[in-house]
Amino acid sequence: MAGRGAPVYPGRVSARTGRGRAGGRFLTRSTSRAEKARAVRGLAGLAGLAGLLVACMLLPTACTGGVAARDTADWFETEPAGLSTSGVPLRSRILAADGSTIATFYSQNRVDVPLERIAPVARRAVLAIEDSRFYEHGAIDYQGTLRALAANVTSGEVTQGGSGITQQYVKNLLLVQADSDDERQAAREISAARKIRELRYAVALEKRFSKDEILRRYLNIAYYGDGAYGIEAAARHYFTKSAATLDLAEAALLAGVIRYPFAYDPTRHPEAARERRDVVLARMAELGWITRREADETARQPVRLRVKETRNGCVSSKAPFFCDYVQREILTNPVFGKTAKAREDLLKRGGLTIHTTMDPRAQRAAQRAVDRHVPPKNSAHKAAAEAMVEPGTGRIKAMVVDRELGPDQERGRTWINFAADASHGSSIGMQAGSTFKVFTLAAALDEGMPFGARLMAPRRYTPVGFRDCAGNRVGDPGASLRNAADGEGGKQFSLVTGTHHSVNTFFLALEKRVGLCDTVRMAERLGMRQANGKPLEQFSSFTLGFNQVSPLRLAAAYAAFGARGRYCAPVAITRITDHSGERLKVPSANCAQVLDKDVADAVNHVLQGVLTKGTARGMGIGRPAAGKTGTVDNYSAAWFAGHTPDLASAVWVGDPRGGYKYPMSGLCMNGRCYGAVFGATIPAPIWRQSMIGALAGTRASSFHRPEGRFFVRGTGEERPKQQQQKKKKKKEQRDERRRRR
Repeated sequence: MAGRGAPVYPGRVSARTGRGRAGGRFLTRSTSRAEKARAVRGLAGLAGLAGLLVACMLLPTACTGGVAARDTADWFETEPAGLSTSGVPLRSRILAADGSTIATFYSQNRVDVPLERIAPVARRAVLAIEDSRFYEHGAIDYQGTLRALAANVTSGEVTQGGSGITQQYVKNLLLVQADSDDERQAAREISAARKIRELRYAVALEKRFSKDEILRRYLNIAYYGDGAYGIEAAARHYFTKSAATLDLAEAALLAGVIRYPFAYDPTRHPEAARERRDVVLARMAELGWITRREADETARQPVRLRVKETRNGCVSSKAPFFCDYVQREILTNPVFGKTAKAREDLLKRGGLTIHTTMDPRAQRAAQRAVDRHVPPKNSAHKAAAEAMVEPGTGRIKAMVVDRELGPDQERGRTWINFAADASHGSSIGMQAGSTFKVFTLAAALDEGMPFGARLMAPRRYTPVGFRDCAGNRVGDPGASLRNAADGEGGKQFSLVTGTHHSVNTFFLALEKRVGLCDTVRMAERLGMRQANGKPLEQFSSFTLGFNQVSPLRLAAAYAAFGARGRYCAPVAITRITDHSGERLKVPSANCAQVLDKDVADAVNHVLQGVLTKGTARGMGIGRPAAGKTGTVDNYSAAWFAGHTPDLASAVWVGDPRGGYKYPMSGLCMNGRCYGAVFGATIPAPIWRQSMIGALAGTRASSFHRPEGRFFVRGTGEERPKQQQQKKKKKKEQRDERRRRR
């Protein structure tokens, strides 16, 4: 870095300041009436102010006589209290696990870069037109101010300014640090008080920073029009390149915009921008920083733009609902700030780099699967959502909804993230159906019940004798619960066969055997709670899944089985660094062993059979996998949750308008009719397709074989004799149907 007064750009330097002697001519010819009117209004104030400023420069004590007994020049040289250079808004980025950008957030589109990443020609162009003597004068350019005063008074309008780059940096700094309209107005007003404050700040900053550092800060803070703040964002916006690779024509164009960003915006006023560019080129040639030939040849070139918009927020993201989840995590979690405003400022102004858990391959696979089976604008108005979680870490690998992120009034859009809890997506959750039976199964195995333990499953079950965790009796003696259409009843089932066939009355009997509270506690150990954040409600039908939950919570619970009983709270963020590279604290998954490994192994053993012999047979994925279907009462919704040792997923399909009002009992969608929709009808195929895609190219992991104690009463599978009787009964039923025809 060059020290004070060390010129870095050799060549002939004019005694005149580098604001551009022809700048006023082009301002008059090319800018809007509003711009010219503003300039003229400022002239009267500037004329009187200039005299005061000259006095301040030549005799600082003249400016300090009325400042609380500070009647010496020392006041002017003393660093002002509260001088801060922080608070410059920088844009934040959310990155996927592979480093690709998911989304950007900003209040001002700015990317802070070091001086060496700004092309030398760009630095020269700005110095030439804004402050060619920057490396020669101190905080105040006496010659420049006197020259500007003479030029402005002579021309009758504000054609040149006396402020050097340090003063301009201060003005921009005070403006971006303003938190209210009054503070912003104070930073813009034409007054002696404002100018004196800027001068004092400039003097202090020239003592604090080198010339190179002040130039770097100025180039990064200046506004370049059309929403681009700082030279790096401007280069990317106008030319789709970095500031390090700007050529002479591009550098001159950007340098010219700084004076009046709206009037010289090349996207709105290309001719004015070109004329201003040529003024910069002429000034550079006058200073000897480029040759006259270079200036003339470049001036003959048309303005060539390759405008690239930097989108702001999640709406345009390729992973909008995952992005929205991350955004809400930062905006709602106190770890990122004590107040909502502090958290929003951190995200939109803090220049954060947010590294996330999202696997683009898994995200694409899940999105393709839900869109294929439940198209965003389907004729039945149904919706689907899926969440994928990595066992043993809690990392969210994918999160999708079959809609675009946007106003619900537009078909195929929604602001509600059906995959997440209310705190991260506004969803109140959906009833989970038979996917909750796994918690009763786990509780039974945890209490030592073997696979072959059998219970009678009546065709109807009256829930009596149930107590919640507070000891209160729950259940309705007058109610009679029965099996769903995808279940069976009227006979005995083992833990294995009762699960494979998802028999409601069997699980009600099993829940009573192990205890309602033990079942609830098992679900809570595995991270389950209602999507609204409240504890799970406790009634006799708990095992049938009446609680409203999110796919993300359910996926994380099933992931714990895949991780052999190790539960991790779902997390989306792995690391956050601020603009200076400092790491911020992020939420932890708080992983813990909540279930014995052998019990988790036993659960996995039973659930594997669901995909081969049970309600989801035929939905295997070509590697060891386990899962459970879920069908909600009256076909109001359907689920599938399943896992491997490497990945877990939960899929929901239903109607956002209300599942009971718009059930899937005779669903026809986009020309295809399904009849009644079960967990295996649409959710399981979505799960299968997305899991195959997400795990493609990865080595298959196997589950562990359960301990021998779970086999003390056999495997729990149907006995050969029972299977023969079942086949005989089915044959008799087929024969009877043929006779009736």
